[in-house]
Amino acid sequence: MDFNQSQVDAIKINQGPALVLAGPGSGKTLVITRRTQNLIEECGIDPGKILVISFTRASAEEMKRRFNKLTGSSYPVTFGTFHSVFFRILKLAYGLTGENILKEEKKTEILRELVEKRNLVIEDVSDFLVDIGREISLVKNDRLSLENYYAKSCSEEEFKYLYRAYEKRLEEERVLDFDDMLVKCYELLVARPDILGAWQRKYTYILIDEFQDINKIQYDIIAMLAKPENNLFVVGDDDQSIYRFRGARPEIMKQFKKDYPKAKEILLGVNYRSTKNIVETAGRLIAYNKNRFEKKITTPNKAGEEVRVLNFSKTEEENQFVIDCIRSLYEKGHAYQDIAILFRTNIGPRSIVERLLEYNLPFKLRDSMPNIYEHWIARDFITYIRLAMGSDARGDFYRIMNKPKRYFHRNCLSRPNFSFEELRARYADKDWMVDRVDQLECDLNFLKGISPYAAITYIRKSIGYDNYLKEYADFRRMEVEELQDVCEELADAARPYKDYESWFAHIRDYSRQLKEQSEKRNQREDGLSILTMHGAKGLEYPVVFIMDAQEGITPHSRATLDESIEEERRLFYVAMTRAKEQLFILSAKERFHKEMSISRFVGELLYAPGEFKKGREVEHRRYGKGTIETFEDGKIQVHFPKIKKTLTFDCKFVLANGIIKLK
Repeated sequence: MDFNQSQVDAIKINQGPALVLAGPGSGKTLVITRRTQNLIEECGIDPGKILVISFTRASAEEMKRRFNKLTGSSYPVTFGTFHSVFFRILKLAYGLTGENILKEEKKTEILRELVEKRNLVIEDVSDFLVDIGREISLVKNDRLSLENYYAKSCSEEEFKYLYRAYEKRLEEERVLDFDDMLVKCYELLVARPDILGAWQRKYTYILIDEFQDINKIQYDIIAMLAKPENNLFVVGDDDQSIYRFRGARPEIMKQFKKDYPKAKEILLGVNYRSTKNIVETAGRLIAYNKNRFEKKITTPNKAGEEVRVLNFSKTEEENQFVIDCIRSLYEKGHAYQDIAILFRTNIGPRSIVERLLEYNLPFKLRDSMPNIYEHWIARDFITYIRLAMGSDARGDFYRIMNKPKRYFHRNCLSRPNFSFEELRARYADKDWMVDRVDQLECDLNFLKGISPYAAITYIRKSIGYDNYLKEYADFRRMEVEELQDVCEELADAARPYKDYESWFAHIRDYSRQLKEQSEKRNQREDGLSILTMHGAKGLEYPVVFIMDAQEGITPHSRATLDESIEEERRLFYVAMTRAKEQLFILSAKERFHKEMSISRFVGELLYAPGEFKKGREVEHRRYGKGTIETFEDGKIQVHFPKIKKTLTFDCKFVLANGIIKLK
């Protein structure tokens, strides 16, 4: 097998620290396995002293399989994850077993019990438990002070209570969670130099894959284990670090160079996966990030087709274009499994999934896609409608009685069935409460005879559900737009249906089909893939569609700080570099009947940094020549002397003969 010079240089490193920057499709796994083989067969290193670490069990096992196939032997090299290696250290020191490890399901169960004890009114309980679990992990992995930590999912008071109560439960049950494996291992190695020394002698060569995903405590432990020889060989790409929410810190790669100033630095800069047009276009985008290693990625592959960047009038047109393309690609000989459709989040695919089902096109959901109709907001809307249609279930009334706030008490009903008569009797001595009962009855009567779309609008605007969402968003420390987007998605889905019966029939049919698709997602091989940008990491496809390249979606509305915008840009870069032959980047001017701006990333991937520097001349067919004032966030500000005004333009321009021509 032929290697390029950078790969050869990396494979032959046999002493000291090394940082290998591995661009997309550059053969990093091959380099790690070959370098391990070279250490054993050319340098005479005892294979038992070599440790190769990856981030998931699957990738560690795949690395081991490739290594064994490459060498044709079973050298006793240790392949594992950070958690498996660190648990082994704890196991031998403390006599721990698998029984001492807290399973993820049990962790969720404990957090759920603690939340229930606090009597917190949480609508999105599952999401809340995930968010709290992540924040607990973040505090542990970054070794942060709980006292000074600003919680993101709820108030500091509630988070501190949940954190301390959770830790107390682990102590009582004598178990460690996955984060404790790291924390306790670090504390052990700091406190016991003898144990640290034994492991330093055990593993004198350490190789780490996907180094850009490392967190602080993992890095601190590895740095200790690698001493004194510091034969630490780390491979990663800071441009593909997309897991900051899990504690990954791409800046640790920069820190590595400071901690090991004599470390060899090698760039694996040849992308063997993608066409030249895809490589160069993605390169223009990622060059806008400031906190990164500068690198030039090239490819020996042909130019291939131009990256197609298309902006449609409506989301429906965007979806129809994808459907038509898929059918055309299949007719031209592409298999469905050659095609991937990527979204920023797992709630994005709902509308395209409905179209694929309508056209009977086979697909597989690589990520678990939530059913929009099972969202708690959808259940609220459906409950309002059920009550309007005559439901007297007490549970239905309890669900919406204070959405918005009406100050009804949980004990306001004593009978198993809800009735307005009992409610009025309960509050007979409070005229203002009787008024609220009357208003609710009036609202439900009005809902009886309107369409599902009109009902959602009425519940939000006239009944005041949007006000309730605002209060709830404040409590959960989230953007209210995230909740409003769910409402808009539901309204859009309900728009085609004239009555509740037909809409409910659609919900049942869609839910059944989505469940069937989810059950098959690990079985079917013949379908096109629908997945999130995060879920696409490490995968590749001949044809990739990136959907909804619009501000507020990608970059996400939550991304406000510079570091979070850079993470969003890395995520978009990862999505782009999944494509081997054809890449489509799509957006719509209107979504849920609201005007949308095209993503700033679209302008960036079309034009390299510096092409829009201040003072550069541009041209507009109506306003004549002007000069650039600013170019940021996908918008360009231009001053036109002819009209003595500065105007702002979205990403709609072409570069012709060195002149930027505004559309």
